[in-house]
Amino acid sequence: MSALTDALRKVAIFKDLDDGELERVAEVCRTAEFSSGERIFSEGESGNRLYLILEGEVRISRVVPGSGEEALAVLKSGALFGEMSVFDRSERSTDAISNGPCRCLTINRSDFELLLDFNRDIAYKVLWACTRLLTARLRSTNDSLRSFLAMSMF
Repeated sequence: MSALTDALRKVAIFKDLDDGELERVAEVCRTAEFSSGERIFSEGESGNRLYLILEGEVRISRVVPGSGEEALAVLKSGALFGEMSVFDRSERSTDAISNGPCRCLTINRSDFELLLDFNRDIAYKVLWACTRLLTARLRSTNDSLRSFLAMSMF
C-alpha cells in the first residue's frame, strides 16, 4: 500500500474502495504544489479538476460586493474540494486560495469520468459515497438555515 492510496482511503468519496480500486484511482492522480496566497481557482471559472489536500491549508472564499473577501472555510490536510464543478460540469462557486505552502492531489474531470465509465464497481461505490456526502452537506445547510431563521425572528 502506497502513501498515495493511504491518502485516498481517507477521502469520503473513496473510503469504500478496496486496495486494487484505490490503485486505479491513484493512476489518474497528479500532484500540484501551490505557494502561499496562490489562487488555485476562481469563482466563475470552468471546473474541470478536483483536489485533495496532502499538506497545508486551502481557504475557500467568495468576494462579497461592498465588503471584500469572505472566508467560508479553511480546509486542512485530507480535505477534498472542487468536486462540485467536476460532478455537475458547472462553473466554480467559490475561490480557492492556498493558505501557506500547499501540496494537493488532483484528478481532472475527463480522467475521473473515464475511470468511472470503465470500472463499474468503483463507479457504484464512489457515486453512493457522493450521495451520502451531499446528503450530509444538505442536512448541515438545513440545520444552519433553521438556526439562522430562529435567530432572525428575535
